[in-house]
Amino acid sequence: MSTQFKVDIHKTLRSGDRMFQLQASFESSSQRVVVYGSSGAGKSQMMKAVAGLMTPDSGRIELAGRCLFDSGSGINLPAQQRKVAYLFQDYALFPHLNVRQNIGFGLQRGWRNPLARVDGEAIRYWMEAFELDHVAHQYPHQLSGGQRQRVALARALAPQPEALLLDEPFAALDPALRDRMRAELGALQRRLEIPMLMITHDPEDVRAFGDHVLRMENGSIFRVEENAA
Repeated sequence: MSTQFKVDIHKTLRSGDRMFQLQASFESSSQRVVVYGSSGAGKSQMMKAVAGLMTPDSGRIELAGRCLFDSGSGINLPAQQRKVAYLFQDYALFPHLNVRQNIGFGLQRGWRNPLARVDGEAIRYWMEAFELDHVAHQYPHQLSGGQRQRVALARALAPQPEALLLDEPFAALDPALRDRMRAELGALQRRLEIPMLMITHDPEDVRAFGDHVLRMENGSIFRVEENAA
């Protein structure tokens, strides 16, 4: 099986008198990789580096054999060229845009305020796939937690990315919703066959998605567990 993710990066982060060393290195051929660790372990910083939202001091990042960053060669693709979908923990939906507009936002460059009736084949596909047609004209504050997550996933997947990056994707949901949304996301990922990198501190996420589990502490990955699942 070909390598899906290859990360070997270093970054010194400073905040006042505090200094944090991110030294993350792993390689995986799995389509479901979970980085597990407590808050402050460096998981989000590593994810931002993969997404192109943070530039490492040195190292290399590859996705399915495609180089996204290489300090030695001067390669540093901007985030919009990396072809990855990043689902933030709080979903980062645009509060002034309705569901249809949020999903369509990433499909056309330069949209500042998509028309309320914006339409298109990709938007219609994801609206139907996530059962969002009945809330198409509602705004994020009018949606349930599960609906907000579906909108965020639809927006992330509409441009047909080559990998899905998930930052604590179930943390903002009520406990009763988490099992259902884990099942929905798991089925969707298997259907799309899209490589997925998830960061979490929840052992239930590890059990549900951890085909390949990376344990992270103090900025470094110190244990790797690859399951047969």
